[in-house]
Amino acid sequence: MILIGINPKDNAAEAEAISYIENYKQLAIVEMHRTGVPASITMAQALHESNIGKSNLATRANNHFGIKCKRYWRGSTYYHKDDDLDDQGNLIKSCFRSYENAIDSYVDHSNFLKFSHNYSELFELSRTDYVGWAIGLKSAGYATDAQYAAKLIRNIEKFQLMELDQAPNPLRKVKNLN
Repeated sequence: MILIGINPKDNAAEAEAISYIENYKQLAIVEMHRTGVPASITMAQALHESNIGKSNLATRANNHFGIKCKRYWRGSTYYHKDDDLDDQGNLIKSCFRSYENAIDSYVDHSNFLKFSHNYSELFELSRTDYVGWAIGLKSAGYATDAQYAAKLIRNIEKFQLMELDQAPNPLRKVKNLN
């Protein structure tokens, strides 16, 4: 059946995004309860930064958030062209963090936001204030894209990711078994 006005490529991309969300939403929820980073923000950033898990950075380095090395990074690295320029203004390869698996990427993303001074003001916001978090991330310098906050908000609203921010801690059940 062909639907008039519906682009099959859009449907395929939406299905891929929904599958990606299903694969990682519990991890985003656990990280929200551990660090206070809203699960909606984590998922929206992961969808955008990793191109739904299909970017070279995600597939080759398990980096789902586009986190660069920084001077203090002592873990594995992966280099690819992004937005860094040499002294002559030529695009050069940027150093990105590389992880053993996607879980490590999600945990490091939460830690990166929680323990970086640049993002400390975000933790004064409610975890249900995804608009404030999105704007705050852009203002704090997470991304150079002028439309970054709007893109996060669009993904959150399109996929109803704000519902994840209300989720109970899935690990609480494990603690009660003792």
